[in-house]
Amino acid sequence: MRLGSIVLFVALCSFTAYYIYEPIPEDIEERWKLMLANSFFRSLSHLADLCEFLGLKDYMGVMYVITLVEKVVPVSDEHVKVTEDTFDGVDVVLYQPNVQEAGTNLRRAVIYLHGGGWCLGSPRMSPYDLLARKIVTELDAVVLSVDYRLAPPHHFPIPYEDVYRVVKHFFRKEVLAQYSVDPERVAVSGDSAGGNLAAAVSQQLRKEPGQPIKLKAQALIYPVLQALDLNTPSYQQNQNMPILPRTLMVRFWSEYFTTDKALFRAMMANTHNSPESSILLKFVNWSTFLPETYHKKYNYSAPAISQGAEREAASMEEPSRSFADPRASPLLVPDADLRFLPKAYILTCEYDVLRDDGIMYATRLRAAGVAVTHEHYTSGFHGAVMFTVWPTDFLIARRMISNYIKWLMENL
Repeated sequence: MRLGSIVLFVALCSFTAYYIYEPIPEDIEERWKLMLANSFFRSLSHLADLCEFLGLKDYMGVMYVITLVEKVVPVSDEHVKVTEDTFDGVDVVLYQPNVQEAGTNLRRAVIYLHGGGWCLGSPRMSPYDLLARKIVTELDAVVLSVDYRLAPPHHFPIPYEDVYRVVKHFFRKEVLAQYSVDPERVAVSGDSAGGNLAAAVSQQLRKEPGQPIKLKAQALIYPVLQALDLNTPSYQQNQNMPILPRTLMVRFWSEYFTTDKALFRAMMANTHNSPESSILLKFVNWSTFLPETYHKKYNYSAPAISQGAEREAASMEEPSRSFADPRASPLLVPDADLRFLPKAYILTCEYDVLRDDGIMYATRLRAAGVAVTHEHYTSGFHGAVMFTVWPTDFLIARRMISNYIKWLMENL
């Protein structure tokens, strides 16, 4: 009986170790901690697949557990005053210094857009709450965290439009005065899908005729910037990396546009481009815009173009117009639209499917004359900035946040 218990225990431990272990690159710090964290994500993803297959709940509905697990109630403390409000119909969380002394100069502000693939996430998640408080206390700034609506059911362009409306509302004179914000010292920032929204808003504000709003800076943390080529070297190199494997990123993209699984299958095969969207592939040609050191063993091959009949059968006409829209794929704008954009901070990670999106955008912005600070973390992985809460707190997350805030301090 005792021997049987020992055998069962050893077998259970062996199975657990086998499930948790992943071949993670040696230069990633705290590898076992990342393996443990990712085992939760993988387990939840498997459960989400099963629930969707059985018709119990859609995939993203199950994955939303990630948001709920990290959810907190933002409350004021001795240093930071927190209020929840609605700006032009969109929920927001505002963080500001708790003490406003008489005669204090106007403050800078950061409009922060959370990540989560447009389908997950919330300003009320613990890592975002902590980050906002850190920005407030270290910069003596106001942080406006936007709770934009998520897909599904709120597909593109709804999340983008929510953010755009919030930014315009925040720049109203009476709102700026209410929070003692200097309109010439406002940045828009975000991570992952939030970086996508931040880049898109920065571009569209500059394009709108007679638009008086001028952002001082844009700070993009491992942003996702294009949906046309999902086979860049970083997508290939990191297709099985923890936290954001290629399958999940493609799933986020397809769910942003539609619940039709035909688009997901086409995007997985990188055959989702229409003849119309293929014209824009020149803006994401990584053989041109990606420094050669990142080409590695990969050779450029233009994505296949699907023709009209098969696209109609797959109900992909409307989504194809969406992923070619620069509000969804900011990397697709022509060079003329990049000029005069606010100075940019772009953070990229070596072990991230989105690495090349950020690097190509930095390359194109510099070529257009925009001041760019590009920080590349050779041992970084996607989502690292979120790992600041025990037991999944990572040293690299602290370094990233420290450098990010330092840049804001010096440039905002």
